[in-house]
Amino acid sequence: MRTVMFVAVFCCTVSYGQQTTVISGQVQENGTNLPLQNAIISIEGFQQDFLTDAKGIFQVYTTETGEHILKFEALEFLPKRFTLHLNGESIDLGQVFLERDITREKTDNLITLTDGDLLENEDALAGAMGLLQSTRDVFLNRAAFDFGQAFFKVRGYDSRNGMVLMNGIPMNKFFDGRPQWNNWGGLNDVVRNQEYTHGLSPNPYTFGGILGNTNINTRPSSMRPGTRLSGSISNRTYRGRLMGTYSSGLSKNGLAYTISASRRWAEEGYVEGTLYDAYSAFGSLEFRPNPRNSIAFTAIMARNRRGRSAAMTQEVFELKGNRYNPYWGEQDGKIRNTRERVIFEPLFLLNYTFENEKLNWSTGLAYQFGTNQRSRLEYYKAPNPDPTYYRYLPSYSINSSIGASFINAAFAREAFLENPQIKWNQLYLANDNKAGPAAYVLYDDVVDNNTVMAATNLEYSFTDGLNVGLGGNFRKLSSANYAIIYDLLGASFHQDIDAFSNTRNDVDGSLEKIEGEKFNYNYDLGAQQIEFFGKISYDNKKWSGFLSAALSNFRSQRKGLFLNERFLKNSSGKSEEVSFSNLAFKGGATYFLNGRHWLTVNTAKIDRSPTLQNTFINPRENNEIVPDIQSETISTIDLSYHFRWPDVTGRISAFYTRFQNTTDINFFFVDSGFGSDFVQEVITGLDRLHKGVELGLVYEISSNVKLSTVGNLGHYVFASDPSVQINFDTAGAEEELIDPGGSIDLGIAKIKDLKLAQGPQTAFALGVEYRDPKYWWIGATANHLTNNYLSISTISRTSSFLLNPDTGERFPDATDENIAKLLQQRKLDDIYLLNVIGGKSWLMGKKYISVFASINNLFDSVFRTGGYEQSRNGNFGQLKEDNLSGSPSFGPKYWYGYGRTYFLNLAISF
Repeated sequence: MRTVMFVAVFCCTVSYGQQTTVISGQVQENGTNLPLQNAIISIEGFQQDFLTDAKGIFQVYTTETGEHILKFEALEFLPKRFTLHLNGESIDLGQVFLERDITREKTDNLITLTDGDLLENEDALAGAMGLLQSTRDVFLNRAAFDFGQAFFKVRGYDSRNGMVLMNGIPMNKFFDGRPQWNNWGGLNDVVRNQEYTHGLSPNPYTFGGILGNTNINTRPSSMRPGTRLSGSISNRTYRGRLMGTYSSGLSKNGLAYTISASRRWAEEGYVEGTLYDAYSAFGSLEFRPNPRNSIAFTAIMARNRRGRSAAMTQEVFELKGNRYNPYWGEQDGKIRNTRERVIFEPLFLLNYTFENEKLNWSTGLAYQFGTNQRSRLEYYKAPNPDPTYYRYLPSYSINSSIGASFINAAFAREAFLENPQIKWNQLYLANDNKAGPAAYVLYDDVVDNNTVMAATNLEYSFTDGLNVGLGGNFRKLSSANYAIIYDLLGASFHQDIDAFSNTRNDVDGSLEKIEGEKFNYNYDLGAQQIEFFGKISYDNKKWSGFLSAALSNFRSQRKGLFLNERFLKNSSGKSEEVSFSNLAFKGGATYFLNGRHWLTVNTAKIDRSPTLQNTFINPRENNEIVPDIQSETISTIDLSYHFRWPDVTGRISAFYTRFQNTTDINFFFVDSGFGSDFVQEVITGLDRLHKGVELGLVYEISSNVKLSTVGNLGHYVFASDPSVQINFDTAGAEEELIDPGGSIDLGIAKIKDLKLAQGPQTAFALGVEYRDPKYWWIGATANHLTNNYLSISTISRTSSFLLNPDTGERFPDATDENIAKLLQQRKLDDIYLLNVIGGKSWLMGKKYISVFASINNLFDSVFRTGGYEQSRNGNFGQLKEDNLSGSPSFGPKYWYGYGRTYFLNLAISF
């Protein structure tokens, strides 16, 4: 970890008799000649940083000799390097001018890519890409800005493996372990000030994850003073955006403040029916009575509402194309989506920071509350309103058990093409039954969270290169989870009965529920975690190293508020408390061959608790906990070679990571010999292996032209044959086959060495960029991504899947050859993308104007980003019969990427 000290401190640094070189100068902005405060100066290959003061003045003290590279960095500016020969004599660089980075708008470009709803759980990607915003590493930049549109994941990790912090306070959610980037979405100007540590590198604020860690600094004194206004248009997630930010800078009385707000909107995004409506506001006030002490208060409010989209079978794609979305229909001439997501979780932070020549200490408190809502259209004893329901499609007539009817298939095709969307008027007509219950209900799944967070950390730096850090954090969550009736669609009431089992969801409550009332399920989740961590690091002329450890305790519990008739014994009241105590260790070393070449190795062994979503099997209905649940173990190592010649820079990295004892819970409808029902699939003892090589290389042909190439060769597979259990929702399954707990043990799933569905495992890119001295630039990147696989159906790989439900014996034609052919994991088509970006900036007096434009997927390629095998067919015979025609009714569902899209941004700063 880099040690940051104020310039004045180093005047008194003891050099133990070695000859000391003093490098001095002043850093200014090119064009305005304004001094740049808090610019970072470092000698490449060494871990110590120096900062400029309020006048941009710096002094660097070093005992190194020979040729070294001095690097200057500042937020929103291009880095600059000088090659210096150090021999103990003082060097005065005079005025060092840094140019504004006119490519900074690429961050906005990234957010429009990852803020969309292309996945059922898009946060797995958006958070991972958000982690990479603040790094200049060429590989990570390509992974975010280019590979990201094909849902590439760095090293195959999702964002649970990276920590996002706000002023040193962890922001990852208890439910899935991922950061919710929407909580500060649209506030690009004020969350751009980030400190990113890659992979296992030590971080002063957290022990961290294996993907990396990002700390977002919202203190106004760290932001550039002035006003910035910007406007954007796009055809991706949103169509328009307006944003404004003002930062006062630090006044003589020690006060500084920043305010920011934005508005983003779209009646319809790139995918049909995906509205976008978002407001964001930010305010922060800081008091610095002296250079050493700081107190800051920050408030963030971001509300995001958007329409969601669906995965499609190949049959539906061939009928309607990649922009089709079955979730919406027109009502009174306006688009209305049945699947909307609304997130509004205000966040408040109070932080104190102390800094001097030896000690850095920060502590903070945070409180967050609000809701995360997802709407859904449900039907009761009425036809399924989904236009892509399998009985409405041509394949149903072709795959009919009474014989294929191509005439009926043609009728179905014509009917679908004429009516491909939700028919809102028909839903209202069906509910217009005066006295009877609703046939159709639009409701919200609501998660209402209240979270209290606290964190503290300190670092002490010794003069001999030794650095010690300690810290801890505490988080406590109270989460109310329920379904609430949003719209009865013309009906008078809803009868709160499970349609499959004809049982009551709320035995002690009213049977008839109206708009605004909770129904279906209602429970609370509580969770809390306390963590302590420490590290020790050492830097010298030839090598540096660190060791870090963390101890944490996690507890969670469910409390049912509805007595469910299907689970009279364990649906209401408190569950058992689930508790885990975990240890984590990591360490690393860097060996400097010289100032231009160095080797780094890092390793870690981490135990971590399962997330809430993988702890309780079916929390909406009962208190059942995954049997013998245990912590997950992560073992990882990576090795990197970094090189920096005058014209060529880059790194080559190799990594190996094994996840062990993972638990995974999936929900789906299955039709098998055990019955037809909604089930929970509980997978335990699941191991995953991630290994591969990364390459990033930049060649500066001249001061104006730069070439870059990056590559990833990954191998991500299941590394064990896990145990599989299914739990039934209702009494729809045959009672004699189910144990008293309502579950069936399906035994072992043979999935070892099958590919993980973690996005493309192999990716290459070649980029070129031209930067003109007259402040305009253009760049293009050609990308090739491959080895992307479907997510598998685990129950299809169990021995029970091969049994004929009528005889209890294995299907005669279920030979090893036929099984391998039927269950062969599908590889998605290769992806080829060409992206073009460019911009221009003007300096008019003290006003800075910039234009940024990008076109992604220039050739409008249609490609799949991912998908999954459906588990509806519960045995070998059904799956084989469904596939005979070549157009299965329950074939895999796919997610499709955007075609040709654009993004244009105009900004003015003064």
